[in-house]
Amino acid sequence: MKYLLVGLGNIGPEYADTRHNIGFMVLDYLAKRQEVSFDTGRHSFVTEFKHKGKHFTLVKPTTYMNLSGKAVAHWLSVLKIPAEQMLVITDDLALPFGKLRMRAKGSAGGHNGLKHIEQTLGSNEYPRLRFGVDSQFSKGRQVDYVLSPFSEDEKIDLGTYIEKAAEMSLSFGTIGLERTMNFFNK
Repeated sequence: MKYLLVGLGNIGPEYADTRHNIGFMVLDYLAKRQEVSFDTGRHSFVTEFKHKGKHFTLVKPTTYMNLSGKAVAHWLSVLKIPAEQMLVITDDLALPFGKLRMRAKGSAGGHNGLKHIEQTLGSNEYPRLRFGVDSQFSKGRQVDYVLSPFSEDEKIDLGTYIEKAAEMSLSFGTIGLERTMNFFNK
């Protein structure tokens, strides 16, 4: 069985440790843990590994957030993986910092990366792992907030939450979406 894990983010050092790049951070953690490195692929950085008999391909789109659907469509097609075997990992302003929620489908909720994936696939029916980054910003400052680094207080627990998100991502491929949601969504 093959699974596609897509971490949303923006390329470039200025975005590296920002809230909007949490999808990249989770995949970087997974790659390091599995002792694999990312290579440049079409519309993305890509790597792969096997875990518990399952084949995982990790994709970090290089199209910037607003065009994430290009990379998603390409890799789903090339790998011949159905959308239900793809997990998109993204930041979410509607959840408190560190809260993790896996869903089988859902709205883009104003997230431009998810909007583009939905437009490209013509559907919002694909699994996603929402990583809470909270919404501690003044009116009209949402972009500045998601493109800013985590606070010093948040950094204390950030590694623990990234590790849990990585565990959930592997669980998605090994025991399935429903069982993963039942186990982790509390």
